[in-house]
Amino acid sequence: MPAGFLVDSAWLERHGIGRRSTYAYVKNGWLTRVHRGVFRRPAPNAPKTGVIDWKVCLLSMQYVMGYDVHVGGTSALGQHGFDHYLHLGSNVPVRVYGDAIPTWLVRLPLSAPIETRRTSLFVDRALGLTKDNKDAATILSWDWQLRISSPERAVMEAMDELPTHETFHNLDRIFESLTTLRPRTLSALLHSCKKIKVKRLFFVFADRHDHPWRKRLDAEEFNLGSGDRALVSGGRMHPRYRIMVPEDFVKPEVSDGA
Repeated sequence: MPAGFLVDSAWLERHGIGRRSTYAYVKNGWLTRVHRGVFRRPAPNAPKTGVIDWKVCLLSMQYVMGYDVHVGGTSALGQHGFDHYLHLGSNVPVRVYGDAIPTWLVRLPLSAPIETRRTSLFVDRALGLTKDNKDAATILSWDWQLRISSPERAVMEAMDELPTHETFHNLDRIFESLTTLRPRTLSALLHSCKKIKVKRLFFVFADRHDHPWRKRLDAEEFNLGSGDRALVSGGRMHPRYRIMVPEDFVKPEVSDGA
């Protein structure tokens, strides 16, 4: 357990350290209690603010405690550098995906608030995950890299947030910069995606921006379902993908006399 990193009571008990021993560890200064059932190994020269870097917390969950969690959606896109139009900062939530996320995660004093999501969007729940070493050198000397969604998976996770937790305008600006997505990875994710809404929206954005990789994807190869989908009120039905989107996402029809 590296200095500065976290463990919970479940991890301690799995390693034969019960409540009485844990109390002794805290009393002797070998562990610091940061929340009920969550402990940190003290680190030399650590800031005394009590705030924990959210990346250190997630690395602890992934590599020490063994929780199957990853950073996804717009949070992952920001880690990949597609953050020009993302308002990143201490008050912007980090979206963490997993199916057995402990309840204490959202209660810790972290450097950014956490929003949790389930990994039910894809049949293959590990498809499109990668590792990010962008800030690894500034966090620790261990060869640990944050497990996050690839840009291809992250943009689909972000589309699943529309229209309640994401805006069309924000995702439109992000999609504009996604010029280097990998067609094979996109194809695998689209086949694995369970939600018709997400697949239809993906092609709405893809047609709108027409990046070079779009020519490598045939919308007819994927199950886009049948019938209309009402997504936003006051919008227009997309003529090809039959989903309600903001009016400016539908190209105006050109009359014969134009």
